[in-house]
Amino acid sequence: MIISVGYRVNSIRATAFRQWATSVLKQYMLKGYAVNQNAVSEQKYEDLKRALGLLENVFGQNLIMAEQQAKELFAVVKDYTYALDTLDAYDYQSLEISDTTLQEKFRATYESAMEAIQSLKEKFKESQLFGVEKDKSFHSSIGQIYQTWDGQELYPSVEEKAAMLLYLVVKNHSFVDGNKRIAATLFLWFLQNNGILYRPDGAKRIADGTLVALTLMIAESRMDEMDILVKVVVNLINRKQ
Repeated sequence: MIISVGYRVNSIRATAFRQWATSVLKQYMLKGYAVNQNAVSEQKYEDLKRALGLLENVFGQNLIMAEQQAKELFAVVKDYTYALDTLDAYDYQSLEISDTTLQEKFRATYESAMEAIQSLKEKFKESQLFGVEKDKSFHSSIGQIYQTWDGQELYPSVEEKAAMLLYLVVKNHSFVDGNKRIAATLFLWFLQNNGILYRPDGAKRIADGTLVALTLMIAESRMDEMDILVKVVVNLINRKQ
């Protein structure tokens, strides 16, 4: 009866109900049961955290030999759990900045950043409009990552400065063409010059696909979401990850 009524009402809410009801019915017909995906996800999350704790205890007490397969399993579970913890903290607005790099090897300037943009333009034979400034906002963006308050830097770590640089270049639309590509390039350029683009084992701190997703997410975000987005970026490139 509920489904019958739901299929007769013409509204956005009714459409959503029909889509949900159809998917549940399909699961019953094909599998004989339906699964509460949210409950399963939460259970997986808790199971992973418990598994990680167990593995840490085992390795910490040297109860078994740390063979290569065991090490690889430990690494997979640890990485997966960190990602879930980050998502959980994001959902509850409790993300914190930690495990960052405070010692800077490189200080960005407007002139050095423009040189990097020009190199990008020449290397990939971009259009004449690529990297052409619309206003003075890019100059301001470079200065803002080194902003201080009462003698203290607002963004004291390399990771925070890199995240802010990515955010500001994307959101300020300082260039006639290529804002997102320039933002992503300068983000990597800043990390590289500060010696933290790669981890000690040679792996990238941030995967290409992740950088693309973050850049697009920033572009579509609201201005009042700046702080949380910066924290997300930092948590994806810090030394803990």
